[in-house]
Amino acid sequence: MLSTRLVTMIEDHAEELSRDLIRDVKSNSHTVHFQRSSHDELQELAFGVYRNLGDWLSHNKEEAIDTTYSKLASDRFAEGIPLSEVVYALILTKEHLREYVRSSGLLDTAVELYQEQELRTLVGQFFDKAIYYTVRGHEREAACRHAKSAR
Repeated sequence: MLSTRLVTMIEDHAEELSRDLIRDVKSNSHTVHFQRSSHDELQELAFGVYRNLGDWLSHNKEEAIDTTYSKLASDRFAEGIPLSEVVYALILTKEHLREYVRSSGLLDTAVELYQEQELRTLVGQFFDKAIYYTVRGHEREAACRHAKSAR
């Protein structure tokens, strides 16, 4: 019984969430290589996660998560961004989302608290998959690069 209201609230505030996340990623000591990334590129990535959250969570499209995050890994690999920083940026994305839900002030009843817990679980599962496919995509890119240099 995922709260449509919570998901809609997140999607409706995707721009604000994205702005706060980008500020954090650009200034965080664990994501220094992202300082070279353009604001527009980071905005597109962050906004896409937050704006499409309901679709990601309600349809559990693992193939789409694989495609999206394998491409993310490939792009960041090509930019020379270390895998640890890509993973940390995903962790920050999840943490910003959780903090937003926690601070939204919409959780008054036991049912709403249950729905928030359900959302936290689903968000955790989504980001676990996103991190897995990101790491796998990065490993694939590294193996291709290694194979090309070995020739």
